[in-house]
Amino acid sequence: MLKLKERSIETVVLLMSRLALASVFWLSGQTKVEGFALNILSGQWQLGIPHLKDTTLFLFEYEYALPIINATLAAYLATVAEHLLPIMLLLGVLTRWAALGIAIMTLTIQLFVYPSAYATHLTWLSLAGLLMWKGSGTFSIDHYWRKRKS
Repeated sequence: MLKLKERSIETVVLLMSRLALASVFWLSGQTKVEGFALNILSGQWQLGIPHLKDTTLFLFEYEYALPIINATLAAYLATVAEHLLPIMLLLGVLTRWAALGIAIMTLTIQLFVYPSAYATHLTWLSLAGLLMWKGSGTFSIDHYWRKRKS
């Protein structure tokens, strides 16, 4: 009985971790594009072809200014990642890899963009680390794939 209770709690915690990380990065990605908006909770829907905002390119060139990568390329990569990785987390598809991507983005932000925001970044890294360690949990496509293999 205790095993079932522990598994149930773990399932809920992993689902909440996936949803928390996905929402933070999805909403961040949404601030970078025009022509497409999807926020189910606020009721915001604009289904169209997304393109980067001019302000996104400006931020990546002047405020974020990553030392290793071209600003335009970084803006596109970050925007795609902030949309693709949350979808993967939400569905529980390749969850460990999606969490690794989130962790790499978080470390990049911490080291090169906003080093004083370490409390927020530690929270994100903790959730990503949990998902890399434990996986997606029962309510996921990953779990379904594992069960079909066995």
